[in-house]
Amino acid sequence: MSTIRARVRNGRLVLDEPTDLPEGTEVDLVIDDTGDDLDESERAALDTAITRAWASVQAGEGRSAADILADLTKR
Repeated sequence: MSTIRARVRNGRLVLDEPTDLPEGTEVDLVIDDTGDDLDESERAALDTAITRAWASVQAGEGRSAADILADLTKR
């Protein structure tokens, strides 16, 4: 999937740069939402989990992505 950046000007979407899409091509637009639906307690729990996981990795207790993917492909 390609990403094309545009801005709203006078209620219209204006591309920031030229595109080589053929004339008449239909595109689906998805609004880039930088937020999430976590409340404060959920965010605190997520932050705690990430901190613990990072400490585990720093202590050498983590597994490489390659190992995890290898296990998943065996299933």
